[in-house]
Amino acid sequence: MTSCEMGKLGEEKVCEYLSGQGYRIAVRNFRIKGGEIDIIAENDFYIVFVEVKTRKPDSAVTGFEAVTKRKKGLIIRAAAEYCIRHPSGLQPRFDIAQVIVDRGKTLRIDYIENAFDTTGYNFIF
Repeated sequence: MTSCEMGKLGEEKVCEYLSGQGYRIAVRNFRIKGGEIDIIAENDFYIVFVEVKTRKPDSAVTGFEAVTKRKKGLIIRAAAEYCIRHPSGLQPRFDIAQVIVDRGKTLRIDYIENAFDTTGYNFIF
């Protein structure tokens, strides 16, 4: 399984997870120049910007560790642009999902709600 296939599998599993939690998937792979958001989902209260990291069980770096300060800034910038283009009035939230897969089988999803915020990034929603 290629890393691209692994990533798509991870995103699909997180979409299933979020749908099961009552979220509606609004957009997948929202891109602007210099930034991308894997999943944008909504419920009655939140618009959630989700970064998905898919890893093998023996990965040296966890999915959570892979979301660096720089990566967070790019996600926040893309989220701000999305909110300008699609105003919703919902409270924005930034989540990270780590999907562990082995030989094409999903072993688990580790999900952190409100994993980071815009503090220190000069963006206000």
